Amino acid sequence: MSIREDDRNIVLLATVTLCCIAVAGAAALVEPAQTQARDKSVTAERQIVAAEPSAVRVVGTPFVPNVNPRER
Repeated sequence: MSIREDDRNIVLLATVTLCCIAVAGAAALVEPAQTQARDKSVTAERQIVAAEPSAVRVVGTPFVPNVNPRER
């Protein structure tokens, strides 16, 4: 039984998709304990305060929209 020429691209896409899913699943099974512990320690060390504005540096001239595209 052979695959028709019209369906070969779909079969190739499905094969590559399944292989990528298998690799991602294997990686997820290997590393979940390490990432959970690391995420908890990172959030415990660093607290973000939304009320503190960060410094912004403006370089150059302010933005002026080009209302006439023929003039540059």
